[in-house]
Amino acid sequence: MSSLLTNRARRHSRRLAADAGLLVASLAFALPLLWLVLSSLDTDAGLTVKLPDAYTWDNFDQVLTPEMTFTPLLNSLLLCGGATLVTVVCAALAAYPLSRFPSRLNRPFMLTILFTTSLPITAIMVPVYGLFVQINLIDTMWGTALFMAAAQLPFAIWLMKNFMDGVPKVLEEAAWTDGASSMQALVRVILPLMGPGVVVVTIFSFIMMWGNFFVPFMLLLTPDQFPASVSIFEFFGNTGSVVYGQLAAFSIIYSTPAVLLYVLIARRLGGGFALGGAVKG
Repeated sequence: MSSLLTNRARRHSRRLAADAGLLVASLAFALPLLWLVLSSLDTDAGLTVKLPDAYTWDNFDQVLTPEMTFTPLLNSLLLCGGATLVTVVCAALAAYPLSRFPSRLNRPFMLTILFTTSLPITAIMVPVYGLFVQINLIDTMWGTALFMAAAQLPFAIWLMKNFMDGVPKVLEEAAWTDGASSMQALVRVILPLMGPGVVVVTIFSFIMMWGNFFVPFMLLLTPDQFPASVSIFEFFGNTGSVVYGQLAAFSIIYSTPAVLLYVLIARRLGGGFALGGAVKG
């Protein structure tokens, strides 16, 4: 009886320690978010978290201009949206043979893909910049989008392949029996069944590109083409002075599209693979 009480006490203490650790971690994320909200409503905002003397929307009025917010956000949507579309399509096409056609080269190829995801993007930007200058892709929106898609593609292939492995191959074989080609089976059978996986790859790719500062900063030279991730740099003056209230307001607006994307399509994440009893026996 005493040993049972001792084990319960140990589990209770471990649970309290885990809860305390989670509370500290949540505070580490909550405090910056609290500063962001309070500073956006304070014209005298600083680096400290404090309640505004008077709540105001002046910071939002100052940043809601075509030059400061609307044009950069549109550039970000075009840049990241196009790159995400390319990434998802190419990842699906690349993951299909890796998932459906076993080969002794599949494992080394997947390990190589996994290794490429650990390479820092800053390590290759100098040769990439030189290449873009030589082939006249520098300061082009579509060229930057292609490079961002290529940089995100290895991890997207890894994710897509793992999700595709969960779709039974017998469903694809049934489609072949009905006269469908491999591409038709991929588009009409496999991808609809792995909808949550496609959603995960789409959200992950879009958010990673949405917050990418270094790549568009290096490859885009015209201020009119800068996405919001680069234009936010303009809030930091050369003299070290920063209008923190406007910076916080712009950051909230800048984060809104990524949050909305997650809210609108994340409901599909819990649906699993809707096989609906298609596989029996």
